[in-house]
Amino acid sequence: MDSTASYDLTTNTSLQRRYDKTLQFVLKTETPPKKILDLGTPNPFSNLLTSKGFDVINTKGEDLDDAPECVSQFNADITTAFEIFEHLINPLSVLRQLPTKKLIASVPLSLWFAKAYKSKTNKWDRHFHEFEDWQFDWLLEKAGWEIIRKEKWTSPINKIGIRPILRLITPRYYIVEAVRKEVHL
Repeated sequence: MDSTASYDLTTNTSLQRRYDKTLQFVLKTETPPKKILDLGTPNPFSNLLTSKGFDVINTKGEDLDDAPECVSQFNADITTAFEIFEHLINPLSVLRQLPTKKLIASVPLSLWFAKAYKSKTNKWDRHFHEFEDWQFDWLLEKAGWEIIRKEKWTSPINKIGIRPILRLITPRYYIVEAVRKEVHL
């Protein structure tokens, strides 16, 4: 979700809301002490999952586009990927390599009134994709996952203008729970 930076969630209501919604989604079907492989380096949200009693392991900052197979070395009950796949050029390869039978993942949705996020100074903090819900569904299906639950939510911000008004009513985040499809030979 975010880097290892510390966030004051009392002043960042948008981030707090995103974390609350994500945690509620996870806790609807998962209970501690399950072992979670969280894609990405340790971050405030993986720390929050740990504080709730989950045993969270993170990837180590590898470039998952260059080495998607590195995720297969982990042993966990569930894989989580919160706002990770939009940073990958080829998320399909990583999705196929995941070592678990369950995945909980969220992505930012493509908004017609806001371009994909790009950074000129940080090579890791860029969005190669911002998905429409059906695109992410197709990606998961092609990678061998079946969605069993999904949800969207808005991301309001405390500013004045047309875009902030649109953010009040337009879903920004999409989260899914998926299970690996059974392969019949």
